[in-house]
Amino acid sequence: MTFEERLAEEARKFKEAAEQQPPGSRARELLLRRARQAETASHINEWLTSPGLQPPKALENWLSDQKK
Repeated sequence: MTFEERLAEEARKFKEAAEQQPPGSRARELLLRRARQAETASHINEWLTSPGLQPPKALENWLSDQKK
């Protein structure tokens, strides 16, 4: 399994576990938070590994200033 597939599987498991908890319970909210974190990590990984990734302009400017 790829990293993204593992993250998707983890998010799915957390969501399924959350469904077993009573609505509004602390356990349910924590499980849903973990699912969102896994989904966010997947999106960040997609962005970081995309071929068109560009550094933020501020970082780009800072790096060019450092080369002078």
